[in-house]
Amino acid sequence: MEERLQKLLSAAGVCSRRAAETYLTAGRVTVNGETAQLGQRADPDRDEILVDGRPLAPRGEPVYILLNKPRGYVTTLADERGRRTVAELVADCGQRVYPVGRLDLDSEGLLLLTNDGDWAQHLLHPRHEVEKTYHVSVFGPVAGAAARLAAVTDLEGEPIRPARVEVLRQTAKTAVLAVTIHEGKNRQVRRMCAQCGLTVKRLRRVREGALELGDLPSGKWRYLTKNEAASLRTEG
Repeated sequence: MEERLQKLLSAAGVCSRRAAETYLTAGRVTVNGETAQLGQRADPDRDEILVDGRPLAPRGEPVYILLNKPRGYVTTLADERGRRTVAELVADCGQRVYPVGRLDLDSEGLLLLTNDGDWAQHLLHPRHEVEKTYHVSVFGPVAGAAARLAAVTDLEGEPIRPARVEVLRQTAKTAVLAVTIHEGKNRQVRRMCAQCGLTVKRLRRVREGALELGDLPSGKWRYLTKNEAASLRTEG
């Protein structure tokens, strides 16, 4: 059956649908010897689909992974600057999986990876608004910081929905806050903190939807249960 190439690449675990668009515009995909175009459809049972000259692998069993990402790893499958990647941490899972969303180099905590493109697309689509909670250690003017963060509705002209903010611990100059957001804009929590005059010392994602990081050690991963994967699919 013919399907869009973006979906086929995602289903085969090559990359996300969004990244597949980049592959196509860069001319990295061919169908029956011809350079593929964005939006083109193909039938993997009939057509020869190559990515960087290699045949598109048949889709394996769906894999859903929860990784406790440490600091110092980039959320990508490969890095042109030679930095350590999250792909190295899950290399023993037996499948080619890719990250669902991002955590920046200095952030840590709950990161999902999968080879199921439809599942990933659901979690990433803005309309589903899967909540994410971060534990954020900050210093600076922490008095009233929770209320100030919860009042942020604009980031450099970009509107955002108000966050829920709870104070977990606080001293005169430092605090640990639980910040729950919906959209997940680029570096959203760090930008919110900077806007409120707070310096982030540590940022750790501890929850996504109903899924919690729990006591999984840093740098380790585990498979999601069928119920956990299904519950995230129904979020939003």
